[in-house]
Amino acid sequence: MPSLNSKTYDPTPSRKVAFLGLGVMGYPMAGHLARAGHAVTVYNRTAAKAQAWVQEFGGAAAATPREAAAGADVVYACVGNDADLRNVVLGPDGAFAGMKTGAVFADHTTASAEVARELYAAARERQLQFVDAPVSGGQAGAQNGMLTVMCGGDPAAFDTVKPPAMAYSRAFTRIGDSGAGQLAKMVNQVCCVGVIQGLAEAVAFGQQAGLDMNLVLEVIGKGAAQSWQMDNRGKTMVADQFDFGFAVDWMRKDLGLVLDEARRNGARMPVTAVVDQFYGDVQEMGGGRWDTSSLVRRLRK
Repeated sequence: MPSLNSKTYDPTPSRKVAFLGLGVMGYPMAGHLARAGHAVTVYNRTAAKAQAWVQEFGGAAAATPREAAAGADVVYACVGNDADLRNVVLGPDGAFAGMKTGAVFADHTTASAEVARELYAAARERQLQFVDAPVSGGQAGAQNGMLTVMCGGDPAAFDTVKPPAMAYSRAFTRIGDSGAGQLAKMVNQVCCVGVIQGLAEAVAFGQQAGLDMNLVLEVIGKGAAQSWQMDNRGKTMVADQFDFGFAVDWMRKDLGLVLDEARRNGARMPVTAVVDQFYGDVQEMGGGRWDTSSLVRRLRK
């Protein structure tokens, strides 16, 4: 993994924390916690990655989530999906089995609001606390310690998990009760895919018309069309470069959560449903690991 980018950490009391899941997001997030002065124990399904993390940042590695969580004030996690989350939380080797009374579990996985509420209830039965806290900002945000975090859960639990987590965050906000963080992340993804599809069509249209699209993007990026996607993905769309960023496979997983929730709550999602199918086309082109901006490539096919 690349080294962390430099960040100045606000002084906070050192806490004993655990971090479960050392993927492209979790590895640097846990690193920022260690660099900020917290005592960090990590767990990863592939033990070699946990040992590599310890060699780089110090702290300790545990063989199970239960062992990692033992004695921690806060247990943070960032894993793949609902099933992965249940695996590291529940059961005899899960984090809940090792956490001390009153400790807080903060989940950074993009998962369903349903599993968030399920684990919130399970935590309360065990005299523990649970906060759903999905993040936005991607791998670069994790590396830079500049993630935006949307939280659902009780105010006291939120107040406990926030100070250490500011080591890797620029904004850490309680949206509402359990599940609200995951629902807010779904809103975030809906906004993203609509903009990405519009930008993809604009780039493809402009190139087909023979325009210098880098120049066009520079000009219109100073006006009402400006967006994060245009600023950060416009030129790479023009250059047909997609070997970085947030993968199509991950976005399709997230959009599946959105569409499932919409079926439950009755929301109409016509554009989101269509863009989800467009991402299916990209997967069929072999682009499951391409950045989400690769929507433009299906327009050039």
